[in-house]
Amino acid sequence: MIYLDHAATAAPRRDVLEAMWPWLTSEFGNASSHHERGRRAAHALEDARERVAAVIRARPGEIVFTSGGTEADNLAVKGIALARRERRPSRTRVVTSAIEHHAVLDSAADLARYDGFTARTVPVDPSGAVTQEAFRAALLGNDDAARQGAQHTAPGAGGRAGGVVHRGENGTPEAVTPTTAPDGAAPGGGAEMAVASVMLANNEVGTVQDLAALAEIAAEHGVPLHTDAVQAAGVLPLDVRALGVSALSLAGHKIGTPPGIGLLWIARGTPLRPLLSGGGHERGRRSGTSTVAGAVGLAVALERAEAEREEHAQRTAALRNRLVDGVLGRVPGALLTGPDPRLGGNRLATNASFCFPGVNGETVLVDLENRGVQVSSGSACSAGSTEPSHVLTALGLSPEVASTAVRFSLGRDTTAQDVDTAIAATADVVAALRGRG
Repeated sequence: MIYLDHAATAAPRRDVLEAMWPWLTSEFGNASSHHERGRRAAHALEDARERVAAVIRARPGEIVFTSGGTEADNLAVKGIALARRERRPSRTRVVTSAIEHHAVLDSAADLARYDGFTARTVPVDPSGAVTQEAFRAALLGNDDAARQGAQHTAPGAGGRAGGVVHRGENGTPEAVTPTTAPDGAAPGGGAEMAVASVMLANNEVGTVQDLAALAEIAAEHGVPLHTDAVQAAGVLPLDVRALGVSALSLAGHKIGTPPGIGLLWIARGTPLRPLLSGGGHERGRRSGTSTVAGAVGLAVALERAEAEREEHAQRTAALRNRLVDGVLGRVPGALLTGPDPRLGGNRLATNASFCFPGVNGETVLVDLENRGVQVSSGSACSAGSTEPSHVLTALGLSPEVASTAVRFSLGRDTTAQDVDTAIAATADVVAALRGRG
């Protein structure tokens, strides 16, 4: 079986499992206990914190271990927004991009639904990129300017069709009130920005954002910018200082740990309200008995991913281009979604996603697996969802076309033969399905 769904989860690495094993067996102490076994666990936990901090160029004290990327996203968006509102009650606006992971979008929606915030999304250009013009306008609350800014394709983005989404309380569309004051403040003491979130690399269409440029704009307005970097780990540089963001989320199971471990990096001085109570673990930012084995495994996985990153990105980019050329060349009417790397589009090296108008994406997925190729019809994190991808509709695709989506994501073990087999199987499956119709 050829596995091309590495964006969902990757196989655990042997060296990661070996590093974790002692902390799952003989060294099972609670890192909060004061006996010798507990002290050894605490030392291992802090060693892991130092090691992951070194990879992303952070301070160890800025690392919060979580259960994964979803929890890290929730903690960042909700925790920063709630903490900043405590300091200034008028900070009640949250802005995200239209193509964020549901962990971010739903966190913003929850703040609107339960905590009195206003949540909005900034539109993207045809490739899924957040342009500087649209982002600045969104921070200032200028709806028309945000729409217009999104129509300008970001340099090197490529792609097709664009869209706009605005989410307010209970997920309903809202108009945006123009603002001009600094620090995210609205004229006359109106609502202010609490937090913004833009993912570094999109999980469905592979769009890589110019995050450093967006972070500069956020800093101009005094707005903390969080990024979901889950898909970027092991493929893109993760120097948090160079990125310029205030918070960053990672998950271990994309780079070789078992599911259940992730982290939130949060810059020193950025306020954060914990979402979990009951013990004050992780320096009071995330209560719960520490997963020492997971933290140790994450440290090894991140170190290995960073050491192999340049070679891995170069190799998989070549395979991705081979896949894109092969599918577009052999499947009539196939659409590449997201940036086109052949035109200089800034796309994640491991991602190739398509729509096949006239067929159902889920049916393609099933038929490909019957032919020995495992792929995804979109984000694997939206379990049981029958709705078309919000990412694809934000790019301007119709729900009908979006429902035909198939995502191929490459990993460290993917070969050229795997890619060629996937191209041939895809061409056969789509042709057969169209023939039935």
